[in-house]
Amino acid sequence: MAKATLTISSKNYSSWSLRGWLLARFSGLEFEEVVTAPDDPSARAEILLLSPTILVPCLRHDGATIWDTLAIAEYLNEAMPQAGLLPADRIHRAHCRSICGEIHSGFTTLRASLPVNLKAHFPGFKIWSRAQADIDRVGTIWRECLARSGGPFLFGERCMADAMYAPVVTRFATYDVKLEPRLEAYADLIMAMPEMQEWIAAAKAEPEEIEELEVEY
Repeated sequence: MAKATLTISSKNYSSWSLRGWLLARFSGLEFEEVVTAPDDPSARAEILLLSPTILVPCLRHDGATIWDTLAIAEYLNEAMPQAGLLPADRIHRAHCRSICGEIHSGFTTLRASLPVNLKAHFPGFKIWSRAQADIDRVGTIWRECLARSGGPFLFGERCMADAMYAPVVTRFATYDVKLEPRLEAYADLIMAMPEMQEWIAAAKAEPEEIEELEVEY
């Protein structure tokens, strides 16, 4: 019997659910998935960016209830320190927390104009200039991290930052965003992770569709 539960919403559309799920998997925590249907009002508001309060994913473990993705990451780092969700070095930890905070609270144009949709693929997708600025910033973050760490993950070993940026990787794949070779190699590495392959397979098997996210802009 799993000692923890993780409440998530759609695997096809929910970037926050993917982050929380990857963090839990990276940590090695045994957990049971509790899936909220996309037509549930709270789940729909989260996926469509209509709610300022995000209550999914929600981790319940050993008496604790944690529903913010960064809070889940910090909790799992404390509960499962051997997993290395944060880098061992103090300076690298600070950098990791900074870029995770940036993706957690920013990039609103990228989120709105390139919504997560793992079933879809839009070759030659026209990217708005403001979204391109967000894409460029992501590229700068990845480039700096990989240069400092030497790769293959953002901080060398797989950690919190890779889970937080994984939905961005899927956006780039869905909307045919072109990347320079080193960044493309990193994106390919994330997509090839067994955890990502498992999530993507489940996303593609979901029968539900959210009409607002199925429109080709």
